[in-house]
Amino acid sequence: MRLFILGLGYSARHFARQHGGSFSHIAGTVRDPAKRDDLAGIEVHGFSGGSPARETVERVRDADVLLVSIPPGTTGDPAIAAFGDVLAGGRRRIVYLSTIGVYGDHGGGWVDESTPPQSTLDRARMRVGAEQAWMDIGDAAILRLAGIYGPGRNALATLRAGTARRIIKPGQVFNRIHVDDIAGAIMAAIQHGSGGIWNVCDDEPAPPQDVIAYAAELMGVAPPPEEDFATAEMSAMARSFYSSSARVSNAKLKRELGVALVHPTYRHGLDALWHAGEAR
Repeated sequence: MRLFILGLGYSARHFARQHGGSFSHIAGTVRDPAKRDDLAGIEVHGFSGGSPARETVERVRDADVLLVSIPPGTTGDPAIAAFGDVLAGGRRRIVYLSTIGVYGDHGGGWVDESTPPQSTLDRARMRVGAEQAWMDIGDAAILRLAGIYGPGRNALATLRAGTARRIIKPGQVFNRIHVDDIAGAIMAAIQHGSGGIWNVCDDEPAPPQDVIAYAAELMGVAPPPEEDFATAEMSAMARSFYSSSARVSNAKLKRELGVALVHPTYRHGLDALWHAGEAR
């Protein structure tokens, strides 16, 4: 199988490293190939919207599996705009990485794939539109990802860097997923062979301050002081993440795709990262 990755972001790169042996050839896009030296084994193409190079178009045309992690913009999905004619009527497998942010605020209540998206955020509404566009192109697998953490991107790392904060908003919970389990879910979706929507999150939605406190315990350091959300200094983007609180179910992911999580809670994930030498 030949794999093409539209948008070699954190999760997509990790998938390529974890499961690259399953493919005869891997290629993908980045905004500026000259600035990337961490993509050994991947044929890299430049793409930042607009008209792609002929060679890039041909690689997309020849791909058996297309993994898409480029976010949509205000005018729609840039990958569809660039490659739509090539993709129409193809028989390739398409996996699109979306976000659980589409569900919006449910006051900490449980949601699943049958819950209609209701986010008031523009970026989440654009995601819903992109999901539908990819499903219209082919029998796409839509993976709605929770908050992503993994090597170099976790509470241990932010504590070590001195940037971790314990923002307290009563009733707030976030959902998260280790990048290892994202890689497993992508592979399961490819092997499943038909389209659908699946939430990719772990078993335990939790308040964000609990994750920081557990990481500090592992490191043997004092956690940062608590800050009241109402008065904490935060960027508009950071504050917007607290506008939604929901517990997202992963039951369909396990039932239909047969995914067994390597890191079923944030404690499992942080334990593994700490024992692997993260933030030492």
